[in-house]
Amino acid sequence: MFLRRIRRKKDGKTHEYWSVVENKRVRGGRVVQRHVLYLGEINSSQGAVWRKAIEVLDDDTGQRQTMALFPEDRCAADASDASVVQLRLSDMRLCRPRQWGACWLAGQLWQELQLDQFWAGRLPPSRKGTRWDQILQVLVSYRLIAPGSEWKLHREWFGNSAMADLLGADFGLAEAHKLYACHDVLLAHKEALFSHLTTRWRDLFSANFDVLLYDLTSTYFEINASDVAEGDKRRHGYSRDKRSDCPQVVIALVVTPDGLPLAYEVLPGNTADCTTLRMFLGKIERQYGRARRVWVMDRGIPTEAVLAEMRGSNPPVQYLVGTPKGRLSRLEKRLLAEPWQEARAGVAVKLLAEDGELYVFAESADRVSKERAMRRRQLKWLWKRLRELAAMEVPREEMLMKLGAARSRAPTAWRLIDIEMDKESSMFIYSLNRQKLRRVRRREGRYLLRTNLTENDPALLWQYYIQLVAVEQAFKNLKGDLAIRPIFHQEERRVEAHIFIAFLAYCLQVTLQRRLHALAPGLTARSALEKFAAVQMIDVYLPTTDGRELLLTRYTQPEPELRLLTHQLKLDLPPQPPPRITTSTIPKHLT
Repeated sequence: MFLRRIRRKKDGKTHEYWSVVENKRVRGGRVVQRHVLYLGEINSSQGAVWRKAIEVLDDDTGQRQTMALFPEDRCAADASDASVVQLRLSDMRLCRPRQWGACWLAGQLWQELQLDQFWAGRLPPSRKGTRWDQILQVLVSYRLIAPGSEWKLHREWFGNSAMADLLGADFGLAEAHKLYACHDVLLAHKEALFSHLTTRWRDLFSANFDVLLYDLTSTYFEINASDVAEGDKRRHGYSRDKRSDCPQVVIALVVTPDGLPLAYEVLPGNTADCTTLRMFLGKIERQYGRARRVWVMDRGIPTEAVLAEMRGSNPPVQYLVGTPKGRLSRLEKRLLAEPWQEARAGVAVKLLAEDGELYVFAESADRVSKERAMRRRQLKWLWKRLRELAAMEVPREEMLMKLGAARSRAPTAWRLIDIEMDKESSMFIYSLNRQKLRRVRRREGRYLLRTNLTENDPALLWQYYIQLVAVEQAFKNLKGDLAIRPIFHQEERRVEAHIFIAFLAYCLQVTLQRRLHALAPGLTARSALEKFAAVQMIDVYLPTTDGRELLLTRYTQPEPELRLLTHQLKLDLPPQPPPRITTSTIPKHLT
């Protein structure tokens, strides 16, 4: 890296601007220069203007001074002026590069949701001055930007980020015991946070809560079940992550069709899906009052008793739920007699009223193509694999294991194959069950929905149901982008606090995604964070001729693509931090 001077004439005067640039070697042996940092004008002919333009904080006196900055080979006549500081540009040092852009963006989202105000009143500083609200912001920003363990945050990430610069704090925010202790003061404010977020979703995105999507997922712990205390929520149960060998907890989540989270709950890992809905209905009613809401759920969540309670409440709780395949078999003959109606382009429905409910049998052309392609791909692979296995000469036990592995990889296709195995040897014969195939083909891309919204347009009902993908995307983001697991905490309250922090990070992520959807469509929240992360902060040390040292803390100039993105998102980058001058020097090993 080196200094580059740019001269420009304006109003008959010559102005000199200085920048830090670096050489980049490209194909063909050429060398191009990349602009890293803009330092501004350092020109002896503009001394009066510069004096008015720059304020320097003197670390020795703690006072701000107005100074003029010049290279040491210029402005010799003004060297006696106390307000003139001559710089040794040849001894300039660039130190401690750290990630600034994504941290700054996370702070903007934090303020947009007014979480700074919300937590300032609920997490006051401790007697020793510990800012718990800022520690929480660090934890949430870390979970959003580069999720990992609290120990990694303490040991590595905080020092490589500009969080301390942005919050006006120091490494005290990343002390290991404070990061863990912060978990202990969060859960008491969970209900208040849900109410606060509901207000912000309404103000920011004009969100309405007439339709709520409800679903469950699980997250597991790679620990021995014998290490879990009696009564702990970490229990073995049905694992959606295919890790039935690990204890888990169940997470129930309610979101709007736009993916805006409204509430969540952490349940024991052995909780059955069908036992959770009654609890959540009461939770939402107690917190937000009774209202005409439509609950959209997948099959397996509501029981007949809960649906009867929903129909019998005052006012009735409206629902739209998928139904098991068994109910479709029971109603199939009656549905055959009903005519198809076009709900919208590519979606046809049949309607069947029964016992105060409406059954909607929907067929989506897109879903037919998707599910048919998935089934064909599985069947093609399984048929090839069975042919390979049939030609092998291996012991019977080994053959059974290989067949089991093939079944676990292609479960949908396996149900369409009839296999007969010899009782003594590893030989087997297999054939395609065409009757089952015809039955599966008839049901691909077809769904039977059940609702007490008997007066609604079938197209609207189908639209409600396919919006369940919003809650599925929320779970995907929690487990993928936000890396909610692995969870290393041992105490139950800290496990729940860890999920609480991940929920807050998801709130920031979905806020950014909604902004991008409206102002920069086609860009994901993760890709936007990666673009902002390219902006680094760096310390520029400029020694002076009088033995002091000027510190310029600067974030690098964003690339044109990022400048366009900030303009689209209506964000304004903050001014550069003010310079500081001090008599102290930094150790050479840090340069």
